[in-house]
Amino acid sequence: MALLELDNVSVSYGRIEALHGISLTVNEGEVVALIGANGAGKTTTMRAISGIRTLSQGRISFNGEDISRLRADLRVVRGLCQSPEGRQIFPGMTVLENLDMGAYTRRDSAGVAADLDRVLTLFPRLAERRKQAGGTLSGGEQQMLAVGRALMSRPKLLLLDEPSMGLAPMVIRQIFDIITEINQQQGITILLVEQNAQQALSRAHRGYVLETGRIVKEGSGQDLLTDPAVKEAYLGVS
Repeated sequence: MALLELDNVSVSYGRIEALHGISLTVNEGEVVALIGANGAGKTTTMRAISGIRTLSQGRISFNGEDISRLRADLRVVRGLCQSPEGRQIFPGMTVLENLDMGAYTRRDSAGVAADLDRVLTLFPRLAERRKQAGGTLSGGEQQMLAVGRALMSRPKLLLLDEPSMGLAPMVIRQIFDIITEINQQQGITILLVEQNAQQALSRAHRGYVLETGRIVKEGSGQDLLTDPAVKEAYLGVS
């Protein structure tokens, strides 16, 4: 069953069209990767889904509801939450305060407490640093905090925008292991935007390739990993 559907979506910045009628689906329980070079439109796609960018054309459906004109905060209430590019944590707040901000739309205090325990179990480094200011964490720890904050909204669909950006290879593997665990053990559907195509496609059920605002390829993660054009353009293999 399709949890998220984009149908002929276009987004413009003034006179410049960043997305040119893209269509994609994310089915319940999947990890779907969206890969592409810098400037391809990946982050614009995520911002359109989360409600930060207005559509100039097309339709976005989430869980059977047309959310094309729905406010961003109401999309979070519906169960659609993003861990943004660049992490964008609150540097002056503690780890716990950052995580509390992820649950700002919720009123179920017992559920919030249970989810906080789950997040701190999933990210033991955050548990160790729970009283530490977010801005003093390492890059990898800040990424864990950004993902943990998004999980505190109890999402049906988790949008992850460049979670490996600027991280060391060992930390990247750890982050992707956690992404797989979130999907497999917690059953959360994930749409993953990533420049690290190797890691993204190896963890994804399906993937899309975005070039200059258009989807040019789609298929299973494994099929895209072995596609000669994808290997040459994104995996450094000819």
